[in-house]
Amino acid sequence: MKELNRIVFAFLFFVLFSCKKDTHSTKLDDSEIRDRYFNLEKIGWKSQVYIQKGEDIAFMATEVPIQYYLLKDLGTENLKTVDSLYEKNKRERVVEFVFQQEEEKDLLSRDFTVMDYTDAVKYMSFGLEKDFYVVTSKKDTIQCSGVAYERNYKIAPFQKVLLFFSGIDPNEKIQLVYTDFLFRKGTLKFKFKDTYTQIAL
Repeated sequence: MKELNRIVFAFLFFVLFSCKKDTHSTKLDDSEIRDRYFNLEKIGWKSQVYIQKGEDIAFMATEVPIQYYLLKDLGTENLKTVDSLYEKNKRERVVEFVFQQEEEKDLLSRDFTVMDYTDAVKYMSFGLEKDFYVVTSKKDTIQCSGVAYERNYKIAPFQKVLLFFSGIDPNEKIQLVYTDFLFRKGTLKFKFKDTYTQIAL
């Protein structure tokens, strides 16, 4: 009986010690992730805003790391999930692209697009994708894989879209190329070369 008690005691001690060790390693893993995302979870990061002008229209491009959107959507409660999603999607790039007329007029009116307002909105939503591509530092050309048009219903004095690109090494520098068919301002290039600047999350 004493032998059985010793075995049970030894087994329980081993199980408790193992659980305690496992909890400790889990905390270490979480704190490592927390350290990596410290700046992102507190303030977020974006690249410098790159601006090209086409007569009276400003075209502004800003690269936004996907961790920014993951943390904004999922919060900081479970950073392992955020980190896991980032690892699965780290070859994706998101670029915020803004169009703004210098006198803050509505750019989708016929005065600027030479098309009906409804057609201009449709173009922003469904046709703009083919007008963008990126060139990597290795000279690879990557077509835009999708566009999300943030419709503002004439409340804000600008038009904004999110551009999505796939299959790009996260360490690659990129140049965004936009061929403007909507406002007919030609081809504009935005070379992202700086580190991220702080923005509020």
